[in-house]
Amino acid sequence: MINKEILKNIKVLYVEDEVEVRNFTAKTMQAIVKELIVAENGLDGIEKFKSNQDIDLIVTDINMPKLGGLEMCEAIQEINPDIPIVITSAHNDPDFLKKSIDIGVDAYAMKPVDLYQLLDCMIKAMEPIFLRKQLEKLNLSLESKVEEGIKQIKLILDAQDNIVIVTDGTKITHVNKRFLDFFQKASLEDFLQTSQCIDAYFKKENNFFHQELVDKNESWIDSLKKLPELQKVVKLVNKEGEDRIFTVKIHEYDNDERYYVISLTDITQIKQKSNLLEYQANHDQLTGLYNRQKFHDVFTKEIRRNRRYANSLSLIIFDIDNFKPLNDTFGHTVGDTILKGIASVVAINLRQTDTIVRWGGEEFIALLPETDLETAFSVAEKLKESISQIEFPAINQPVTASFGVAMLNETDTESSFIHRADEALYEAKRNGKNQVIKESLKSI
Repeated sequence: MINKEILKNIKVLYVEDEVEVRNFTAKTMQAIVKELIVAENGLDGIEKFKSNQDIDLIVTDINMPKLGGLEMCEAIQEINPDIPIVITSAHNDPDFLKKSIDIGVDAYAMKPVDLYQLLDCMIKAMEPIFLRKQLEKLNLSLESKVEEGIKQIKLILDAQDNIVIVTDGTKITHVNKRFLDFFQKASLEDFLQTSQCIDAYFKKENNFFHQELVDKNESWIDSLKKLPELQKVVKLVNKEGEDRIFTVKIHEYDNDERYYVISLTDITQIKQKSNLLEYQANHDQLTGLYNRQKFHDVFTKEIRRNRRYANSLSLIIFDIDNFKPLNDTFGHTVGDTILKGIASVVAINLRQTDTIVRWGGEEFIALLPETDLETAFSVAEKLKESISQIEFPAINQPVTASFGVAMLNETDTESSFIHRADEALYEAKRNGKNQVIKESLKSI
C-alpha cells in the first residue's frame, strides 16, 4: 500500500522526556523512517527543529519539564504552520484535548504507547501532505480526461485512510474509496446527482461548521480557512445514520487551475471523550447538577454581566432538613434517592438562565440572574413547597428544606455573597426549619 511508503521517506522529530520510553520507541522508529531526530523536552525540541527545518513530522509527549509538548508545537508552528503533529500522552484532561485540536494536532496515541497505533497515527498525520505532493508530481490538469492520469490519481486517493476529496471549491472532481464507503455511493457520479460538493452534508449544529456560516461573498472553503483549527470541525452522518465528527484539513493544489485537496479526519472518539471529561469536571456525579467548580466559572461571568448592565443578581442556598438522621436510619441508598429527587424537582422549577449547583452533602445553591431579592424570595418559597410535596415511598414521610436568600451588592465577592445567604439559611434552621429567610435589607 502507498501509505506504508510514507514513513520510509520522512524525517521525524521525536520528543520524549522519559528515558526508557524514548530509547525504546526511538529504536523502533529509526528502523522505519528515513531519519529520526530525538529531543528530551520542549525546549530541546524547538532547537532541534530550528536546526532541521526539513523535518516532515513531529511526534511528541505533552507533559515534559522546561516546556510541554503542546507549547513546543505552538512555537514550531510559528516557523512552519503546516507541520503535522502526533502526540503521545496519558493525559485525559478536556482542556488538553481542546488545545490539541486548536493547534492542529493530527492524531494522538495514548500511553503506554502501542507502537502499531503510533505508526498508524504517523501515517494518518502525513497522508494529506503526501497526497498533495503526489498530485503535484503528476503535473497534469485534474480536469484532464487522460486515462492514465485519472488512474494514477485514483490510486493515490484510495491509499488514504482519511476521507479525501479534490474540489475547485464548487464541485468535487475526485474522491477516494473511504468517501464513497462513508456515503454509501457506488461512484462519484452517483454522489453528484444529489450534491455538487460535500458542504451540503455538513450538519447544522452549534459548535460545528455548516453552510449557514459561509460568507455570501466567498466559497465554503474560504470561510473555513479563516477559522482557527478548533472551529474547523464538521459533523456528518454516515450510512448507518450515526453522527461522526471530523476535523478538516485544506491543502491548495495549484496546477493550471485552482484546486483543493480536502482531508477529513474522524475525531469522534476524541470529541466524545473531551465532552465526557468536561461534563465530569463540571457536574456532580450523583445528581447531575453543576458542581462547585462550575459555579465559580458561572458566578465570575454573571458578576461581570451584573455590574456591566446594572441588573440584579440573587442567590438561594438551601439545605435538606434532618438529612443525617434520614441517612443513618434508612441507609445511603435512600439518602442518594432523596438527593436525586430534590435535584430533579428543583431543576424543573428554575429557569434555563438560572444555575443550580450541588454545593456539598445535602446543600444546594441556585444563582438567579436579573432577579431582585423579593422575586428570589418567591422562587425559594416555590421550591420549598415543591420539595415538601415529593413522595419518597422508602421513608413514607415528607422531606423538607430550609432556605437563605441574598442579593448581590456593589462590594460583594463570591465569598461574601454566599456568606450572607448562608447566614439567612442558619436563621431559617434556628427558627424551626422548612422555611425561607431573606437577608436583612440593611446588609445589602
